[in-house]
This record gives sequence, structure tokens and C-alpha cells, in this order.
Amino acid sequence: MSKPSRTRHGLQTDCGRIAYTEQGAGPVAVFVHGVLLNGHLWRHQLEHLSDIRRCIAIDLLAHGATETASDQDVSVTANAKMLAQFLDALKIDQVDLVGNDSGGGIVQIFAALHPERVRSLTLTDCDTHDNWPPEAFKPFLAMAAGGGLRSTLEALLTDKNLYRSPQALGPAYEHPELLADETIENYLRPLIATEQRTRDLQRFLAAFDNKHTVAVEARLKTLKAPTLIVWGTDDVYFDVKWSRWLADTIPGTRRRVELEGARIFFPEERWQQFNQELRAHWQAVQHDAAGSAWGERK
Repeated sequence: MSKPSRTRHGLQTDCGRIAYTEQGAGPVAVFVHGVLLNGHLWRHQLEHLSDIRRCIAIDLLAHGATETASDQDVSVTANAKMLAQFLDALKIDQVDLVGNDSGGGIVQIFAALHPERVRSLTLTDCDTHDNWPPEAFKPFLAMAAGGGLRSTLEALLTDKNLYRSPQALGPAYEHPELLADETIENYLRPLIATEQRTRDLQRFLAAFDNKHTVAVEARLKTLKAPTLIVWGTDDVYFDVKWSRWLADTIPGTRRRVELEGARIFFPEERWQQFNQELRAHWQAVQHDAAGSAWGERK
């Protein structure tokens, strides 16, 4: 039996035209990437989990092929609101949410504001409480604030080994030397497609403020959604202690996994291991839901 094909779409919302990729059928799982990337991060999840989920990877505001107005708020809270609008437009009530990096902060905010819409939650190395922007990323933010964003992105595209270097995105990968040129193109080329696209990213970076995640702490402490936390132990941006903070804060946490030696973008580097964790998590949630439904019928 052949796998369902992956398709690209655009969906109009009040926040803008949201680009997304989907594959599979069944209960919906939504994957949310972080800064500088786009839905391409989740290609291995869409490809290999589409037998049990309708997998959707969105492009955030100011990223990928998503289009938005020049005055649209693009902060992490605005992205969480966009996610609600996106699901409404597709008439999707409940989802399995998966987030990485800035996307992890966004799905925390969404889950805190809309707990009834979260069938399950999975958090990987990500913005947490008051621990962002991370120190290791602050030089990039300073460069962008100083007006060097477009020239830096162009330089990273011209010399992709610069992208892989310790001075750029190399520390985000366990094996940056294995990262394909095509992947770097997929991530960065849309960010310089037009002057507005670059300005939108600039505004996204300028809006980095951990007040957004601090504001939902009280609600996270009441979040009952079954939660899986998977964290790389060699992440220069988000220390593994923050995975423990999340596990202690979210009462719905079922399992916390440490991937020894993994770094922030392990969903594409260690996708087989991560997909096993996701599959087991979703199956456990489905089993529990079936048991509850059976109990109600008895």
C-alpha cells in the first residue's frame, strides 16, 4: 500500500495567508517550527507518521511561504492566535501539538489559552518561561537589530559552510556537516524573497520577549493534556534543566525523555528515535481515550 503524498497549501486567516504542508489522514497532528526555519523541519515526521495521523506542518508568521501584512503582529503570542485561526479555518477541533524552539513556546501559549483543543502535547528543546532569548542567540539578535539581517542571510546562502560553522547555525546540529545544501536553501531563501519578508523576520526577532511565556505559567500549571517532553542534552540554547521545569509545571506530563548528545534540531537529525517516541505517545493517548469512552458506555 503506497503512502499518501505530501501536499502544499495556503490558507487565508485574519493574520495572513498561512502556508502549510500536510500528509496522511486521521486525527490531526500539527507541527510548529522555530526561528529561521519553516515546516520543512518536520519532513521526516510527515513522511513516516502519516499512517496514523493527518500531519500538518505550518510556516509561522514571518517564515517560509506564509504571507502577512507589514503591520501584522508577528510575536509568539500572535503566532499562537494565528494557530487558533488556522484550525478554525480548517474546522479542526482538537490536535496533537508538537513544537520545537520558538515553536515550542508558541504551542505552550496555545495550549494554555485553548486546553480543550489539545488532544496531546509534545515539547522539544524550546523557549521556556523566562529562559529566552538564549544567550547563545543574542549575538544574532544584536546583528539583526543593527541592520545586518539581510546581508547575513545572503552570506549564509552564498557560503553554506558558513551556515554550518560554529559562528552561525552549526551549534544547533549534532552533525552540521551532514546538513544538505537544499535544506539550507529551503530554510533561508524565502526569508530574502522580498524586502518585506526580511523586514517581517526582523520584526519577529525584535519581538523576542519572554513575557509571553511567563504570562501563561499559571495556566500551564493546570494543563491536563497528556504531554511528552523530549530534550537533547547537548543544546547550547536550552539547557536540559528546562525540560525538568516543564515536566514539573505541566501536570499532564506523562513522560520526559533525554536524548544523550542531541542538539536543538534533533527532529530532523534523530527523526527515527523521535518518531518512535511520538508514535508511542499518541497510541497511549488514543488507548486511554478509548478506555474512557468504554467506561462511559458501561
